[in-house]
Amino acid sequence: MFIGIDVGTSEVKVLLLAPDHTVLGSAGAALTVSRPQPGHSEQDPHHWWAATQAALAQLRADHPKAYAAAQGIGLSGQMHGAVLLDAQDQVLRPAILWNDTRCAAECAEMMAELPGLPDLAGTLAMPGFTAPKLRWVARHEPDIFQRVAKVLLPKDYVRLMLTGEYVTDLSDASGTLWLDVRQRTWSSDLLALTGLTEAHMPRLVEGSAPGGFLRPEVAQALGLPAGIVVAGGGGDNAASAVGMGAVEAGQGFLSLGTSGVLFVVTPSYQPNAASATHAFCHAVPDRWHQMSVMLSAASSLQWVTDLLGAPNAGAVAGRAAELSLAERAAAPLFLPYLGGERTPHNDAHVRGSFHQLSFDTDAARLGYAVIEGVSFGLKDGLAALNAAGSRVNRLSLVGGGARSAFWAQQLASALNTEVVTHGSSAVGGALGAARLGWLATGAPQSTVCQSPAIEASYHPDAAEQALLEPRYAQFRSLYRTA
Repeated sequence: MFIGIDVGTSEVKVLLLAPDHTVLGSAGAALTVSRPQPGHSEQDPHHWWAATQAALAQLRADHPKAYAAAQGIGLSGQMHGAVLLDAQDQVLRPAILWNDTRCAAECAEMMAELPGLPDLAGTLAMPGFTAPKLRWVARHEPDIFQRVAKVLLPKDYVRLMLTGEYVTDLSDASGTLWLDVRQRTWSSDLLALTGLTEAHMPRLVEGSAPGGFLRPEVAQALGLPAGIVVAGGGGDNAASAVGMGAVEAGQGFLSLGTSGVLFVVTPSYQPNAASATHAFCHAVPDRWHQMSVMLSAASSLQWVTDLLGAPNAGAVAGRAAELSLAERAAAPLFLPYLGGERTPHNDAHVRGSFHQLSFDTDAARLGYAVIEGVSFGLKDGLAALNAAGSRVNRLSLVGGGARSAFWAQQLASALNTEVVTHGSSAVGGALGAARLGWLATGAPQSTVCQSPAIEASYHPDAAEQALLEPRYAQFRSLYRTA
């Protein structure tokens, strides 16, 4: 048996995986976020460990025999968070999270001081990443900065509690702005931007390699065998890809949640930072991935659902699906930039808008416009990935938007690729983490990283593509005037 631990922002989720790929059970423990000032987002690392213990205790209670037979543990987690430890491993301040925006000025400074940063790090400097957070701490909390002995990422603080070791994996390390992503090693030039050295960093391992072993006293408290391997693990998106079997070049997934993420595996390092994409190490050796991010995806549909007073987003999508092709062609166009946009525009100030409203515009047409606008935003993201040399064969669709067959079909047509959906148990970082724990025991990748069963498959439809093509051209032109 293998255990996956996913340290998210809203909960710690744990999962128990059998060697026949059956998910035997899962459990979770909720977390809260502190926002002491506008733009600030923090969590207490001690709460991650307490939640991990609580979730594992529930998993143990539900499946005592299988749980006790665990041979490997994998870790996944929210990326970019800054956990600051002193020389005695004491937490110096609450962890600054991925969605904290306080360090925009520091990002601009880093880009100016090291113009080659995007080529080294695979991305532009953005406030979400770890390095500018440390530069902010050095400026605003110098007494704390002087005491920093180690900087860990969220899942790796949990690893420290499990194993006593300072270790991170290459996929999570890619989101710090301290990693030379091409060489898969810490960069002294990037570290120098924040006044740190490699001595402040955890040891680097591949996500599928051992990243420590369970301490005897912790094993006893958790009811697990002492000394079992704890894998390097992965950042949340890379771990999710492993869970979906996306480990070979051209494989990938599309996450249609609050935000929209396109993740494509590449055989080499292929950055396109100018279009606000991320090129990071994958959680398995000799693989990288490209990622595009749009900020308002399924959340745009929820926004218009609330605006229309509809019972739920599914009802809005259902009404949109009933429109004929001719009615869709006459629907308004929607720019889905309700909170700015990342890929490909990197524009925090642009805002969403409807265009070509008329007296014929009703709830169904508004809902259709929003769904289509999000699809076009994701098409922009895929174009940015393609511009860097990425090629995608098939995309697994996950997230809340995956429940809409209409949206899945439209995405297949808009992106001109096969789109497939899976059961909910096949989705998420905890499953990928468990698989990485399995790999760390020495199991072959071909055995572990199988694609989950496909529930439905969608292929590009020529008639729908003929409708979408001119509307996408209009969509692209409207951004320039937004």
